[in-house]
Amino acid sequence: MADEHGKVDRADIAADLERARIEFQRLLAAAGPEDWCSPTSGTRWTNEQLLLHMVFGYMVVQRLLILVRIFSRLPDPVSRAFANILDAATRPFHLINYYGSCAAATVYNRRRMGARLDRVIGSLQRRLARENDADFARGMHYPTNWDPFFEDFMTLEDLYRYPGRHFAFHAHQLTLTATQ
Repeated sequence: MADEHGKVDRADIAADLERARIEFQRLLAAAGPEDWCSPTSGTRWTNEQLLLHMVFGYMVVQRLLILVRIFSRLPDPVSRAFANILDAATRPFHLINYYGSCAAATVYNRRRMGARLDRVIGSLQRRLARENDADFARGMHYPTNWDPFFEDFMTLEDLYRYPGRHFAFHAHQLTLTATQ
């Protein structure tokens, strides 16, 4: 959250990114051989697939940072129309989101996903440190039907905070025996 002077607490965002990185490494270490293929609670994914999906939440922010820079400079109706078009494609998006995580978990599997998250979070932390203070207030509209943590309009600050919320939500759905 921005302070009374409108300055974003970068240290808080960076700490949240680091907390997720550490927690993810802990989850990977806690997973026993039988856990990887076990079903999760409330999803159709296995633990391995859901863990990869959690990494993907950070990867997608890297791409959304580009989009918010573009759309925040355009008239508001352009961003709103883009979000509406994406919302109209919610059904195919959910299929791609599900099967994409299933397929990606075969590449970024249990042996590779930790290193991938480390690199992505490192990249996000470097970008965060370089952001212009004024840009944190820039934003765009998002497809609210795609993810429960997408708001109709999100600022750059909101976008940096999004993957932590996504991560925490899905971490509760894991069924790793050592964490229960």
